[in-house]
Amino acid sequence: MGEIQKITIEGKTYVLLSEEDYEDLIDGLNAKAVMARIEAGEETWPSELVEELMETDSRIRTYRKYRGITMIELATAAGISQPHLSDIENGKKAGSVDVLKRIANALRVDLDDLVV
Repeated sequence: MGEIQKITIEGKTYVLLSEEDYEDLIDGLNAKAVMARIEAGEETWPSELVEELMETDSRIRTYRKYRGITMIELATAAGISQPHLSDIENGKKAGSVDVLKRIANALRVDLDDLVV
């Protein structure tokens, strides 16, 4: 950390630091907030999964495989048939919002995580 100066303007004391030091300070605070969420049980994603999600043609399939769930298990958990899930995974059908919500719930992700 560089030089920190204190200045007084109209009776109020301020701290003057470089922009780089300020950004480091903010980064540290943000990191603490993230670590608190992780310690509270928020799930994190490995970088490989994140990269796959950016490149995949089926986020449902990617999350399903990441969770180690078979297509039949996911279809059963979402209350749909395996062929219907297959059609959604392969882009042959879009899937209703209700079905996508049930799939997201079964995969333990937000609906926004499935829909690009």
